[in-house]
Amino acid sequence: MISEAREHLAAAREAAKEAGRILMEGFGRRPEVYYKGRINIVTEIDRRSEASIVAFLHRRFPDYTILSEEGQGYEGKGGASWIVDPLDGTTNYTHGFPFFAVSIALQQQGQLRCGGVYDPLREEWFTAIQGGGASLNDEPIHVSETDVLVEALLCTGFPYELKEHFEMNLNHFRNFSMRALAVRRPGAAALDLSYVAAGRLDGFWEFQLKPWDMAAGTLLIMEAGGTVTDAGGSPLNVFGDEIVASNSRIHQAMLDVLALPPA
Repeated sequence: MISEAREHLAAAREAAKEAGRILMEGFGRRPEVYYKGRINIVTEIDRRSEASIVAFLHRRFPDYTILSEEGQGYEGKGGASWIVDPLDGTTNYTHGFPFFAVSIALQQQGQLRCGGVYDPLREEWFTAIQGGGASLNDEPIHVSETDVLVEALLCTGFPYELKEHFEMNLNHFRNFSMRALAVRRPGAAALDLSYVAAGRLDGFWEFQLKPWDMAAGTLLIMEAGGTVTDAGGSPLNVFGDEIVASNSRIHQAMLDVLALPPA
C-alpha cells in the first residue's frame, strides 16, 4: 500500500510542480479577476493551473475521479478520487501577497492515502503518505511540542461568507487572541495546515472550508503526529466544512475555546 502511495505521490508532485510553474509565471502581474460569488474570486491562472493538473492526472489515472475547485475535474469509475486546489490563496496571489500554494490529495475507499502541498515561491514541497509519515522537501517533519495554549501560535482563516457569519468568526478570533500567545491569518488554508504539520504553527481552526482546502493538509498533520477533528472533537470529514488542527497537546484546549458561548 505504501509503495503504491509513493507512486501516486510522485505523480502528484509532478503535476504540482508544473502548476507551480504556471503560478510563478503570472505572479506579480495582477491577473484579471472574475467573480464566482460576491467576493469569491477566480483568475485565468487558477484555471490554467487546474487544467494542467487535471489533464496530467487524468492521463496517468483515467479511471480516477478528479474533484477540483474550479470544476474541470472528471467523474471516475472506481473508489479513488484526486482532490485538487490549483491555487489556494487566490486573493493573496492577485494582490502579490506571497502566500499561496497548490494542494493535491488522493482519497481511496474513504481514506486519505497521500497528499502534497507545494509552495512555488519558497520551493517547499510538503508531503504525506498514510502510515508513512510527513516530510518537507523529503526531510521528516513533526508537529510542535507546545503544550499550553498561552504559549501557542495559532492560525485561522475567515470564509468568503464572513459577513454572513461575522459574529461567530470574530467571537472565536477574539477568544483565541485573549488565550493564546498570538493568532495569525495568512489566507491560504492548505499552507496554514502544512505549517502546523511542520511545527511552525501550533494549531489552526476554520469554518466554511471545502475538501480541496483541507484534504492534503489533514493527512500532513496526522502523519506529523498531530490531531485533526471537527469543532466538536469528532473525527474530521473532509467533505464537511470545519476543521480544528493542532499538535495534539493543545487540541482539547482549542476545542474548549470554540465551545465558549458568545460574548
